[in-house]
Amino acid sequence: MSIRSADRLGGRAAIVGIGATEFSKDSGRSELTLAVEAVQAALGDAGLTPADVDGMVTFTMDTSPEITVAQAAGIGELSFFSRIHYGGGAACATVQQAALAVAAGVADVVVCYRAFNERSGRRFGSGVQQREPSAEGAALGWQLPFGLLTPASWVAMIAQRYLHTYGLTPDAFGHVAVTDRRHAARNPAAYFYGKPITLADHAASRWIVEPLRLLDCCQETDGGQAIVVTSAERARDLRRPPAVIVAAAQGAGRNQEAMTSFYRDELTGLPEMGVVARQLWRTAGLAPGDIDVAILYDHFTPFVLMQLEEFGFCGRGEAADFVAADTLPLNTHGGQLGEAYLHGMNGIAEAVRQVRGTSVNQIPGASRTLVTAGTGVPTSGLILGADD
Repeated sequence: MSIRSADRLGGRAAIVGIGATEFSKDSGRSELTLAVEAVQAALGDAGLTPADVDGMVTFTMDTSPEITVAQAAGIGELSFFSRIHYGGGAACATVQQAALAVAAGVADVVVCYRAFNERSGRRFGSGVQQREPSAEGAALGWQLPFGLLTPASWVAMIAQRYLHTYGLTPDAFGHVAVTDRRHAARNPAAYFYGKPITLADHAASRWIVEPLRLLDCCQETDGGQAIVVTSAERARDLRRPPAVIVAAAQGAGRNQEAMTSFYRDELTGLPEMGVVARQLWRTAGLAPGDIDVAILYDHFTPFVLMQLEEFGFCGRGEAADFVAADTLPLNTHGGQLGEAYLHGMNGIAEAVRQVRGTSVNQIPGASRTLVTAGTGVPTSGLILGADD
């Protein structure tokens, strides 16, 4: 793929299976067990067996390696296995890697997965506890001594600048939280099922790091999610309607760091997501008005607003009003604020359900879904579509 021209991947692969464990705060079992349960559920959804799988993709922050999951799930020989870096930014890129492998003939059926005990075990929200020496770790050394120790504190720096630049208050972030929780309240799989919130609830929630309140921050979740990818041709013969991968992209911006890109000329946007947006629109031949549903990575509410602006759904500084107007169906599963925090993989599953027509918050006639991965880090995105 070139950042200056459309690629040839679009339409050559499809998602044919999705599967997940329950989402909880204490799974009571190992991360490997969660991964295997999710993989087996996704294969069952697709009408495939472990013997059909010859490729696996996951994240670098994973305690369950591809070959170990394959062994435990009854999968045989693998011709392709891969890992993507940068935490939640990897989510959509796992599907892109799978699609690339399928399109190149390197593998026939590839499973992408993510599973962790992110509440009962290690907690990413607690920030940097220990880090092996690395160039990336050295960059963090410029932030940590000044109290910027957690993801919330890193995002708060950019969120504060965004509010200052556009003359907004922290209440602007509340529209995202309310929208997510409204959808989660109708989703039986969501941790916050039956628990919507109001703007007043958002404003009354305690500060985490100003200008971020508790209800601006995503959950910490135990669980697993898996995605099955195969060729568009084979997908048409399987159990479920395929979600065709219309476009897939990764992006890193200039002066990119992992969550602490504070030395850019501007701090009011997400340039890495801008790279993804341009690639997706160029390859898909689509524009914001062609998207029926957007599933945007929502580890923190301010970054949802900035993503809407990077993709051109609205002007700079206008995203809070855009969300309040409910112009675009957003995070219909409840997002990571409302359903579960699975590093964005559960968002991909919801994008598939919308294309299939099986979401609990189904948007009538949805045939094009946009889904994004983690922001503030090198990231990725997908446009999924119904099979024409």
